[in-house]
Amino acid sequence: MTTIPALHAERLSVERDGRRVLDDVSFAVASGEVFALLGGNGAGKSTTLLAFLGLLSPAGGEARVLGQAAHAEPAAVRSRVAYLPEQAAVYDHLSARENLAYFTALAGTPATSAAIEAGLDAVRLVTDARGRPARSYSKGMRQKVAIALAVLRRCPVLLLDEPTSGLDPLAIDEFHQLIATLARDGVTTLMVTHDVYGACKVARRIGLLRQGRLVANFDAAADGDIDPETVHRAFVREASA
Repeated sequence: MTTIPALHAERLSVERDGRRVLDDVSFAVASGEVFALLGGNGAGKSTTLLAFLGLLSPAGGEARVLGQAAHAEPAAVRSRVAYLPEQAAVYDHLSARENLAYFTALAGTPATSAAIEAGLDAVRLVTDARGRPARSYSKGMRQKVAIALAVLRRCPVLLLDEPTSGLDPLAIDEFHQLIATLARDGVTTLMVTHDVYGACKVARRIGLLRQGRLVANFDAAADGDIDPETVHRAFVREASA
C-alpha cells in the first residue's frame, strides 16, 4: 500500500508577473517529517509556501497537501494547514491572549483560556507580558505569539516562513525543541529559511533552491543531524554561481 505524502510538489512551476519563479520543482514530505527549504532572496522559497496554500496557481505541475491539489481545493487544504508568514501580524491594541482568542475564533476553532495559556507556555512567552497590549512587544515576542497561534490551530501540516526571524538564540533553541515535539506528535513541517545552521538542527531533510530550481538535497545521517558545514558550502557555492 502506497503512503500519500503529507506535502508533495510534483514538477511544480509557478509564474509571477510574467517571470518563472519556480521551475520544475519536485519533493515530498512524509507525515511527521520536518523538511527545510534553504535559498537566498528570490530563490522561490515563499512562493513554494503560497503554492501549497493554493494562493498561487501552478504554471505546470502540482502542489498537493494530504493528497489534495492546493489550487483546485484551496478551502479544504487551508483548513488542514497552519501558516506562519515571515512578518508576524498581531493587533497592537490586543494582548497576546486576546490576539490568540480572536484569531482562533476567526478560524472557526476557538481556543479555551487553558489552551491559550498552554500555547503561550509552549513558546515561552513570559507570563507578565501576556496581558499587555502587543504594541509593547519586541519583534521576537510578536513572533512567539504568531508561533503559538500556529500551534493552537492543531493542524496536521505546518508551513513556516522564516520562523526564527527576530528570535534570540535561546528562543531559537526553544522553537527547535517545539518543532521536534510537534513532529513526534505527527505534525508535518515545511520550513523555509536562510538559517543554514538552524535548518540542519531541526530538519531531517533539506532542499536547496536557487533561482527557482531545486539544486541540492541533504538527508540526515541515521544516527545524527545533517552536517551544517556541508550545507553551508553548497549554499555559498550556489549563491555565488
